[in-house]
Amino acid sequence: MEKICRILDMGYKEVIDLRDGARLGYVGDVEIDIETGRVQSMVIPGRLRFFGLLGREAERVVPWEDIEKIGEDIILVRTRAELLARQTAGRGKNRGK
Repeated sequence: MEKICRILDMGYKEVIDLRDGARLGYVGDVEIDIETGRVQSMVIPGRLRFFGLLGREAERVVPWEDIEKIGEDIILVRTRAELLARQTAGRGKNRGK
């Protein structure tokens, strides 16, 4: 069994929280430490509100340490609820620094 997963392939995997069985969504992006080359977290875009007319909910960020298992179709995580929600408006401020 192969132990390799491309970042592109992660976008097709659904993320499930083991705490309560909640479906968090699909991976939209990953954050990588450019100095070490290590993945720091997965970013899950917020759900659309009223078919996208009212924007999106806050995106969720799951630290790499919270990932329990990456399977063929799903990613199981054990999240800490207080670390999950992050407003999209704050993204990009510290990029490139």
